[in-house]
Amino acid sequence: MNGMQKNLHLIIYIMVSTVLLSSCGAEQAMKKGDKFYALGEYFDAATQYRRAYSQTPAKERTLRGQRALKMADCYRRINYTQKAIAAYNNAIRYKQTDSLTHLRLAQQLMKNGQYKEAAKQFQAMLDSVPGHPLALVGLRSAQQAPQWKKDGSDYTVKRENLFNSRRADYSPMLAGEEHNQLFFTSTRNQAKGDEYSGITGTKNADIFVATKDEKGKWQRPEVIDSELNSDYDEGACSFSPDGRTMYLTLCKTDPAYPRYATIATSQRSDAAWSKATELKLTRDTLSAFAHPAVSPDGLWLYFVSDMPGGLGGYDIWRVAITSSGTLGGVENVGAPINTPGDELFPTFRPNGDLYFSSNGHEGMGGLDIYYVSSEELRVKSEEFPTEVEAGKDRAAANSSLFTLNSSLIKHPGYPLNSQGDDFGMTFEGMKNQGYFCSNRGDGKGWDHIYSFYNPEIVQTVKGWVYEKDGYELPSALVYLVGNDGTNLKLSVKGDGSFTQQIKPGVDYVLLGTCKGFLNHQEQLRVEPVKESQEYVLQFELANIMAPVLIDNIFYDFDKATLRPESTEALDQLVKLLEENPNVTIELSAHTDYRGSAEYNKRLSQRRAESVVRYLIDHGIKADRLTPVGYGKEKPKTIRRKVAEKYPFLNENDVLTEEFIKAQPDEKIQEECNQMNRRTEFRVLRTTYGLFDK
Repeated sequence: MNGMQKNLHLIIYIMVSTVLLSSCGAEQAMKKGDKFYALGEYFDAATQYRRAYSQTPAKERTLRGQRALKMADCYRRINYTQKAIAAYNNAIRYKQTDSLTHLRLAQQLMKNGQYKEAAKQFQAMLDSVPGHPLALVGLRSAQQAPQWKKDGSDYTVKRENLFNSRRADYSPMLAGEEHNQLFFTSTRNQAKGDEYSGITGTKNADIFVATKDEKGKWQRPEVIDSELNSDYDEGACSFSPDGRTMYLTLCKTDPAYPRYATIATSQRSDAAWSKATELKLTRDTLSAFAHPAVSPDGLWLYFVSDMPGGLGGYDIWRVAITSSGTLGGVENVGAPINTPGDELFPTFRPNGDLYFSSNGHEGMGGLDIYYVSSEELRVKSEEFPTEVEAGKDRAAANSSLFTLNSSLIKHPGYPLNSQGDDFGMTFEGMKNQGYFCSNRGDGKGWDHIYSFYNPEIVQTVKGWVYEKDGYELPSALVYLVGNDGTNLKLSVKGDGSFTQQIKPGVDYVLLGTCKGFLNHQEQLRVEPVKESQEYVLQFELANIMAPVLIDNIFYDFDKATLRPESTEALDQLVKLLEENPNVTIELSAHTDYRGSAEYNKRLSQRRAESVVRYLIDHGIKADRLTPVGYGKEKPKTIRRKVAEKYPFLNENDVLTEEFIKAQPDEKIQEECNQMNRRTEFRVLRTTYGLFDK
């Protein structure tokens, strides 16, 4: 054998060996890819499938097509849109498609804004599977999306780079009494843990928070420094109305099994959030539960799940939250909110409108944002069965749930929606402004936070419920009734405040209530306006168990004659007694320590009787009123709210003659005497007239 023959044999040997090694390497990569795919680790699976595809000879068209299809599915799931499109096209080129290939390719083309090409692929899907619901919706979307983009809307959106990183940042949620905190989910490098997710190729998600400074300027976000975040995925949070309970999505890692998302809760103590505790919604351990959203009244927890009994993909479900904090049975909100596609990221505007994202309704590509008005939700909620027991036939139960006209689901249009995924709304008060997230224009499919603003006219009422001469009452309830049929029960926040959207041309009555306190009523007439307006109301509730000071009652010097400037305060007392018709009171007058005890007692008795006569003359029955003059017998006891106003006083100080005379300053002594000269009432009974025959 000459040298040339030896070299030829060597070249052939090397080529055969290379092919064999490549084949072996490709098979190994496919096995690894399949293992990652089974665990839901799509980034790692795509890496292996890509390796196998590149090592597969061009002449192995069937294998290349099969591997391209698997690779495409992974890229689709991790939002690598461009790579998914290329891989699907390769699968089609090698004639290795499955029943959904044309549909999936069309959906990816929509996310890339290639509407004409998407329409062709949707039509190809319909040619092979006539009447396929997602293909029909997709084809209409591809045909309409260019016009929607051209028409635009009143929305203005802006990418908020202060909150964003080079990784994914999503699901913003405003919190705090003044909306001065923004919680969101991020896979940025500052997230806890050292490992990278096999699902996304980034770090596992943590919850971050940005806060405003004293001037109202947002500061850079920081990871929540407590047990809330772990080495696992946490995110997509929502809050109870009082801000003390966080509902979040939790996804733990198990190297041997697929990961199923669960919903968890965290409790706030002072400024720290506790370790997340899983919330059991059903006995189902093989379905995902994610994206919790608490309704503004705190009565319902909405979430998404792929559990059996839905309409396809991920559906929106809900469960009642009882007054004791326990949960009822799960309910599917049904069609047309849910579709054969995916409905995700439910959230509420404070006025009760439900916002969610979907790829099963007509849209512009990817997930689009939609909403249903609070009125429609309220009407349909009244038709809901109270609960559906876990374990029963949910599909049968769902037939009796929501039946909305599909036209009542609103699409906010462009630019709030785009060709990419748009989701995760959060609102800054009642106005149509706040934050959301989108992966529009990001080649790697990473989500980023945007602000939005819509200059719509919004009229609201804001009120504070607090103890008269005391602090806010966070356990209070406010009942709002309108002559248009409105009948709402509103919870208040931790600072005793509430905000509710109201309508022009409607007369409202609002009743502030709290256990242990008298009710207080306000009336409101809402007139049409040309710009947004907020009405502000105060609900001072009188404590049933403690004396209540009546401010601004004035008498002529050394007499019991009521001065004219007392009228406003007395009329308020008349109103209070009319609003609480089952109450009887003791009306008491007090003096300072100066003068004889007998004289002071006679004077205070006559003053108390003057007030009672005024009340009787204005329609209050005499047997509900008991006038008592205490003179100087009951000096004022200082409450905490008063002590905060006067640096020389402490809570529970009693303004006795000895206490006052011990004060070094005559001005301070006179202020103490003024506080002792007072008119008060205290509740004697709350059952007046209830048991009369």
